[in-house]
Amino acid sequence: MTSSFLSNDALMLSAKGIEKTFTLHQQGGAQIAALSGVSLDVERGECVVLAGASGAGKSTFLRCMYGNYLATRGSILIRDESREARYLSLTEAAPHEIIRLRMTTMGYVSQFLRAIPRVSSLDLVAEPLISRAVDEDEARTRAAALLERLNVPRRLWTLAPATFSGGEQQRVNIARGLIAQHPLLLLDEPTASLDAENRDIVAQLIVEAREAGAAIVGIFHDEDTRERVATRIVRLDTVSTNESSGALQTC
Repeated sequence: MTSSFLSNDALMLSAKGIEKTFTLHQQGGAQIAALSGVSLDVERGECVVLAGASGAGKSTFLRCMYGNYLATRGSILIRDESREARYLSLTEAAPHEIIRLRMTTMGYVSQFLRAIPRVSSLDLVAEPLISRAVDEDEARTRAAALLERLNVPRRLWTLAPATFSGGEQQRVNIARGLIAQHPLLLLDEPTASLDAENRDIVAQLIVEAREAGAAIVGIFHDEDTRERVATRIVRLDTVSTNESSGALQTC
């Protein structure tokens, strides 16, 4: 698998044989299998949409690819041009390596905004650029343009988003996740709290990121959005204690 990163410059992510089991220590050590043998390669310019029934492990798989969860078995390689080997193994990486990769390579948008108290929406969105040494004025200008495009009212830009509506918080969250133009984007139901007009805007932003060369993996429960952004739809089988198949099936 490592040779694939040397022979295929378009490959951004390669997950092989991913299994994830959760142990419930407060319930007698009961184990829940969330993923079983999932594999996926994603190249630049692709938007791979994960589909499947509730409980199939879609969000768990995204979190494994972002390094929030450590896979029980399998390997996840992410292209990392700053390394001589040109990839980083998330299943073997030290925490500081994962943090660095998130700053330079991986963007993540979830359904929920983890707002920092007393930090304004404008500064929250600009922060990923500032952390990459972009001039603060330029970062805020770019953040303002993105918030405006996402229909976040100007009167809210100087306020902390903790008290915003769910849809307003989600649009701030999307702006923060997309502003740095990471080459790899992981999107966990980014349009779940949005009305039709704002779903269309977010879908267009995702298409633009894909056309600019980003590799994208996402979960979208809205069928219209899914069909608009996807270059490939793959399905996760539901995993149970009696099943051994958790493979992705191309739709």
